Amino acid sequence: MTSRKNKTYWKIIVVLLALTLQSCIPTFTFNASTINYEKTKTISIDKFPIRCAYVWAPMESMFYNTITDTYGRKTKLKILKRNGDLQLSGEIVEYSQTNKSVAADGYSAQTQLKLTVNVRYVNNADRTQDFEQRFSATADYDSKLSLASVQEQLVQEMITDIVGQIYNSTVANW
Repeated sequence: MTSRKNKTYWKIIVVLLALTLQSCIPTFTFNASTINYEKTKTISIDKFPIRCAYVWAPMESMFYNTITDTYGRKTKLKILKRNGDLQLSGEIVEYSQTNKSVAADGYSAQTQLKLTVNVRYVNNADRTQDFEQRFSATADYDSKLSLASVQEQLVQEMITDIVGQIYNSTVANW
């Protein structure tokens, strides 16, 4: 009988210990989202039209696809065409290239691309978080290469960078 009581006693201790340890385990989320899903269930993301002098047409759809994919993948928000609990809109306001460095022969050695997006963010659950802000990214390439040969890759890198900045400023609150 004593052996049976001891086994039951140890089982109870193991279960209590497991429950105690489980409550002490920290949980981490890697998308760092601070969304209150009880109040915020949807997001509407407008197209970001190109409003700058230098234009590369695929940039608008690349930006829209990247930003909607990011919010769709990193949050549980339903993406709507309009009237979301959160709203993102804006425009691409700068796409430029400048010489970054000069080689010994006096010609450009490095060229820098710059992309700037103006963003308007509305949080209908907490209007104190609303903002309008510009986000920028740059990418360098060897001037011996043609822009056409590197443009798609560099623009995608800059868009990914800017979308990360926007995500952090809106739902990650970094």
